[in-house]
Amino acid sequence: MTLLAVLLLYASFLAIGWYASRRTRGGTATDLVLAGRAMPLWLATLTMTATWVDGGYLLGTTEAVYKSSLALGIQGGLFFGLSLVLGGLFFAAPMRRAEYTTLIDPFEARFGAGWASVLAIPATIGEVLWSAELLVAIGSTFGVVLGLDLRTSVLLSAAVVTAYTIVGGLWAVAYTDAFQLLLVFVGLAAALPYALGSVGGLQASWTAYHAARPDRGGLLPPLFGRGTFWSTPSIAAWWDVSFMLLLGGIPWNCYFQRVLACRDAQAARWHSFLAGALTIALTAPPLLLGTAAFNFVWPVDALRELRAQPAEALPLLLQNATPPLVALLGLGAIIGAVTSSYSASILSASAMFAWNVCQRLLRPDLPGRTTKIITRSAILALSAVAVVLALRVQSVQALWFFTSDLVFVLLFPQLVCALFDPRANRAGSMAAFFVSLIMRLGGGEPLFNLPPLIPYPELFARVVPADPASWYDPETGSLLFPFRTLAAVAGLVILPVVSRFTSERR
Repeated sequence: MTLLAVLLLYASFLAIGWYASRRTRGGTATDLVLAGRAMPLWLATLTMTATWVDGGYLLGTTEAVYKSSLALGIQGGLFFGLSLVLGGLFFAAPMRRAEYTTLIDPFEARFGAGWASVLAIPATIGEVLWSAELLVAIGSTFGVVLGLDLRTSVLLSAAVVTAYTIVGGLWAVAYTDAFQLLLVFVGLAAALPYALGSVGGLQASWTAYHAARPDRGGLLPPLFGRGTFWSTPSIAAWWDVSFMLLLGGIPWNCYFQRVLACRDAQAARWHSFLAGALTIALTAPPLLLGTAAFNFVWPVDALRELRAQPAEALPLLLQNATPPLVALLGLGAIIGAVTSSYSASILSASAMFAWNVCQRLLRPDLPGRTTKIITRSAILALSAVAVVLALRVQSVQALWFFTSDLVFVLLFPQLVCALFDPRANRAGSMAAFFVSLIMRLGGGEPLFNLPPLIPYPELFARVVPADPASWYDPETGSLLFPFRTLAAVAGLVILPVVSRFTSERR
């Protein structure tokens, strides 16, 4: 019965996508990837919110609250939402007024098509790895709730979403996003009372969580280190990641695709503000579900599974604390969150490849019809890559996090200077890119077993209020020092300085 309901749900995605695809038939490449720049404000707001509220958002928030703290749970939703607000304040209107097609266009306008194509690499890889991580999220959820294996879950989800994205482009993605966001609202609203009721209600769950974890019950970390959980290095690491989410959440093409699809600059700004507010608000349900998961009296088998895979806290809670129909609605919420973001990221990556690489760099005279064919082919190819990664690479989520890290460090300084510094040039861009890259890699990366190569704590020993040795995680050896933010700041300083120095020497 549950499997039949899921199949009907996917059939509804296809039907909505097919209906929306009528708006792109016979249209231009702009109609396919930017909805003809005619998307109404309400639809732009819903599709942007659905894109940011993904499966990792729901599952990750619940997981972080269950196994760690409220501050780590709220971090992603809060700062990704604030990134949209910041984007609306400073970036949406200039991008829309310039009538760019992708995030990479301002780089091309300022630094040239060749170097812009290099800057497109971390942006495109980030979208593809994000897609793969989403497929893993839905595969694990299907495994818990439906008992389906990972391969079947991944292939089914990818096939359906890829089909309507190829046919209808952004119009199909946007209308299915609106429906999928509705699933998120309904599913979370249905599951929350049962989950909280299973642990005595909202007040009891909140109080019990704070009583069990008095040092982890704040929505933000303390200003100064205290206790064993919130030390000065752990607080600095929390803010380092928070700045990565806040500023690194802006230079993503899936965001600017919706900005550029709005009817005018004013609508682009308002869609960012409204989507940001909704993204922040939707952090509350999975946050509360995380406290319920922490206080729930788990069956032995479920507890064993949860300890092995804390990321499955939300689907396990749905399975054990809610009636079957409510669990199905909760599953629908996760499916809606994952599929909406997957379609957005695949279309976004394909648009950058077709427009910035194939047309702007390799063949400026490429006909629009051929650009559409290349875009649709890229959607199919990149979706296949995401499926392979989801099935074969065990550390996809860590890879996506690392790529998000690089987007913040490498692309945020480039975007700021490309839009707002008229004297920025390619030499400055290249210098900032490579210095920031070296500084980021110098901080080490556990994913690749790369130890810290630059001794940041020792270099800043006179200005940081902690023993240099405490800035290294004793279990993994990874660096807690805020080197990501430092690398991004270095790029913001180096790019304009080198640009002015090199322009003066000509």
